[in-house]
Amino acid sequence: MTDLPHPLTGRPFPSPVPPGTGWPGDPASAATPVARTPSDVQGLACRLVPNGMKSAPGHAVGDQTATPLADLDAQVSVCRACPRLVAWREEVAADKRASYADQPYWGRPIAGWGSATPRVLVVGLAPAAHGGNRTGRIFTGDRSGDWLFASLHRVGLATQATSEHAGDGQRLVDTRMVAAVRCAPPLNKPTTEERDTCAPWLDAELALVEEHVRVVVALGSFGWDAALRAVRRAGWDVPTPKPRFGHGAEARLRVRDRGVLLLGSYHPSQQNTFTGKLTEPMLDDVLGRAAAAARMPG
Repeated sequence: MTDLPHPLTGRPFPSPVPPGTGWPGDPASAATPVARTPSDVQGLACRLVPNGMKSAPGHAVGDQTATPLADLDAQVSVCRACPRLVAWREEVAADKRASYADQPYWGRPIAGWGSATPRVLVVGLAPAAHGGNRTGRIFTGDRSGDWLFASLHRVGLATQATSEHAGDGQRLVDTRMVAAVRCAPPLNKPTTEERDTCAPWLDAELALVEEHVRVVVALGSFGWDAALRAVRRAGWDVPTPKPRFGHGAEARLRVRDRGVLLLGSYHPSQQNTFTGKLTEPMLDDVLGRAAAAARMPG
């Protein structure tokens, strides 16, 4: 298949993009370890976090190029542990949507992205087939991302109102985005097995940034449930009965000697935004509350 030029750099790439070939923001190299089974995922993720999956203070600061968080991003981005998801993401990358037929597709898993010391952690479902699976960056290049980044910018958590391509200069402010499932799933519906296979990546990421996080924003019920499962596995205190999801829902979590605010928002999917179930003021309200809580001392 003919290589195609990256929309920003003009550098040609095949679809999917091999690791370490120069794609903007690619965290991996040709030597990055590849998880091929669920046990591989568990083993690689655990080795990145001192003391298993417990918090790792001091390991997610400074230059990411020499941190366990950077290694995690690299290993996530080459994972091949779920055969159905690997086949789908690569099929989409090869058989492109007509409007993007002149572009290369990333076609690999999507690592977490944003601050290495986030006070706000945004948890979503999975990359979009022609969004993150095309651009290589979470919530980038699709309508959901357009809504999310515009809102993050309005409340002061992103430096630009748009996120179109990796390498476009966008930065998050004290914020990190992660997906519960790192590959684009068919029909946006991962299986329970795929969710559970991917969970150690989320657990490791949470452990590596836990000491900084003051607010968790869950997008949609899937993100809400994934966040609650992850913090429980990490040993956080979670209210009982289980907090119920809803737009604007909140719960007070505790980790060690401090509280963390969990906020829920409807997912900025086209199904929600086109029908008016989610409006810009509604999304701004939740993200604005997250920004305000994250800026409080402590």
